[in-house]
Amino acid sequence: MKKTPLYEEHLKLGAKIVEFGGWLMPVQYTNVIDEHIATRTKAGLFDICHMGEFFISGNDAFKLIQGLITNDLSKLSENKAFYTAMCYEHGATIDDLFVYCFNNNKYMLVVNAGNAEKDFAWIKKHSNGLDVDVEDKTASIAKLDIQGPFSEKIIQKLTKYSLSSIERFHFTETGISKTKAIISRTGYTAEDGFEIYFDSAKAAEIWDRILSEGKPFGIKPVGLGARDTLRIEAGYSLYGHELSENITPIEAGIGFIVKTEKDDFVGKDILKKQKENGTGRKIVAFEMLDKGIPRNPYDVMKDNKKIGFVTSGTFSPTFKKGIGLTMVDINEAKENNNISIRIREKDYKARIVHGSFYSYKGR
Repeated sequence: MKKTPLYEEHLKLGAKIVEFGGWLMPVQYTNVIDEHIATRTKAGLFDICHMGEFFISGNDAFKLIQGLITNDLSKLSENKAFYTAMCYEHGATIDDLFVYCFNNNKYMLVVNAGNAEKDFAWIKKHSNGLDVDVEDKTASIAKLDIQGPFSEKIIQKLTKYSLSSIERFHFTETGISKTKAIISRTGYTAEDGFEIYFDSAKAAEIWDRILSEGKPFGIKPVGLGARDTLRIEAGYSLYGHELSENITPIEAGIGFIVKTEKDDFVGKDILKKQKENGTGRKIVAFEMLDKGIPRNPYDVMKDNKKIGFVTSGTFSPTFKKGIGLTMVDINEAKENNNISIRIREKDYKARIVHGSFYSYKGR
């Protein structure tokens, strides 16, 4: 198992460690509910050093990335970032990722930890014959996420750069605690916050500094458990659940990142057909009406017939009920449709809802 540069810090804090995507990661420090609520009301600090960072530069950097991603890179200007996906020829998803634009000849791709090796090989394969340099800098870059209402006030204590000038999905290259860093106003919780990239050798120092400066604001270190409950409330996809090598972005309900009007990209033909003609299934959100906690991959039932399965489910600390995301037959993907979740061979009443449970609370 791989360890992030903060592994020893997690042990010092009494974290419960689990395997995740080939990495040993903290699942919780105190408990999931406390860490979740701290992020929603104060601030939470996340070790995301396991994520992959690729730098693509050269005269053909734009051409390479534009031909691999579903979103339209021509819409991404300097110091901006966006969410996108890479797909196979048959439309299913290789990975979902973020692209950061420094200029037309330099980009950073941030990919899921468990997919990093596969993603890098895919990108290198398609870079053959192009004037481009593709570098995997995952091992040398640390990534910390701070999320929650007090995020800006806390990080402002570590940098001279005016963070209030960074808009959502924008980033800057600046210094944090005397270390060069990339700071972006992005995140995976639906709260305001920042994702910070810097030299992995400084990981423990900056982790400790953020926790120290954040103490008066009630900051807590947050593990994978609360990271999951936060993103499910927001309706955000997780690779291996809402997205996979068997699920397209259209089926996953994130068609907004698929720009079929742009020039050719891998998977365009299938995705264009799905966007125009629809799909046979779709991921939607649901809430429990009975007391019960849905989990992947519980069956979703209607009139004693299986119509889908739970892709992600949890008990929501914010709404105090079971919630989740489910892949269901397209004819059943209707708001207020009454369904059942089969939990340990017993059916519990639930209802499909429109959109997500928790909308973005940042600026």
